[in-house]
Amino acid sequence: MSENSPGNSPHWSLQPVIDWLFAKGCRLDDNRRFIRELGHCLDRCGAGVGHLRIVLQTLHPQIVGVATSWTRATDSTRLVLAQRPVRESERYIGSPLQQLIETRENVRQRLDQLPDNAHGAYRELADEGFSDYLAMPILTASGYTAAFIVVSEREGGFHQADLDKLQRLRDYLVPILEVQSLRHLSRALLNTYIGKRTSDKVLSGMIARGDSDLIHAALWFSDLRNFTELSETLDPAQLIGMLNDYFEFVGAAAAARGGEILRFIGDAMLIVFPIDAHQDTSLACNAALDAALDARNTLASLNHRRRRQGLPAIEFGVGLNVGEVVYGNVGSLDRLDFTVMGTAVNRAARLESLTRELAQPILFSHEFAEHLDVPLLAFENQRMKGIAEAQTVYALRPD
Repeated sequence: MSENSPGNSPHWSLQPVIDWLFAKGCRLDDNRRFIRELGHCLDRCGAGVGHLRIVLQTLHPQIVGVATSWTRATDSTRLVLAQRPVRESERYIGSPLQQLIETRENVRQRLDQLPDNAHGAYRELADEGFSDYLAMPILTASGYTAAFIVVSEREGGFHQADLDKLQRLRDYLVPILEVQSLRHLSRALLNTYIGKRTSDKVLSGMIARGDSDLIHAALWFSDLRNFTELSETLDPAQLIGMLNDYFEFVGAAAAARGGEILRFIGDAMLIVFPIDAHQDTSLACNAALDAALDARNTLASLNHRRRRQGLPAIEFGVGLNVGEVVYGNVGSLDRLDFTVMGTAVNRAARLESLTRELAQPILFSHEFAEHLDVPLLAFENQRMKGIAEAQTVYALRPD
């Protein structure tokens, strides 16, 4: 990079940046690499840019946007996932980004001539020695898609010629940032609605009917107690709230132990703890058991509050098994779904059903129990639907 960029005149050429953008930049799918290389191009041209930021809008239940930034002085990049509550924060309210999003117009502010009531975002940049701020919206057919923010470190800030060139650069960036935004949008939606494992397969091209994969894993199947009765007695808001609390606490306990929710089946959950190069069978089985215990312990405190509010407790059973499952793409010609099949899944579901009959919150198969090193309680000669021979199933021995 050029050490003399901040002092260069406004007579720099934008053409090398455009050439890079359409020869190489448009093929980069790493946001941090893209913004660093864009910063390097501007620096080599003598644009006097000290800081860049690209904010992509996304559609996600928790994340409202993805901000990637580059700072010339340290040649460092940063990626921040903006949570939805940020829009209620002092950092956002009255900020230049809020102004840009609401007006869909450029926002420019000299940082060396700040008014007394300037927003904190401007003051932070001024304190770092920057002189001028320009934020430009990326507008596409779908509306606001992104923001392109350029901060000058040149004494005196941007000249009019700089502003004209940066405006042109913004126009060239529109189709590229639209693609980046759509990429984030598609992955966020797929991760939210079908899970990361499945979305990775879809995005990699596993979309044909009949495509399938084998997963070797410890398997968790859980189901709420008395859900049919609850659905008849609770109002819809209470029922949905109860389901969400249950899914949230169980999902968090499983994720902390390396588990991934593969499917929601009504009020039931199928979770896998993969067995692979990073986790052997014993580790996966113990992780699944620990997650089940963690979920029950954390829900105990929630249930205490629910009872005080006159709400029913969240009670659930868990069946744990280990084995291979077929994860396949099935459906009609124009409506497909990933479905989990195999005897290992069926047995996990049957074990969960037995938790009611045996009054045990957690039951596991003989194959699963072989990988545990804890005191166990055996229930012999248990009949399970669809399984010809009676089975011995196991629970944790009470202390």
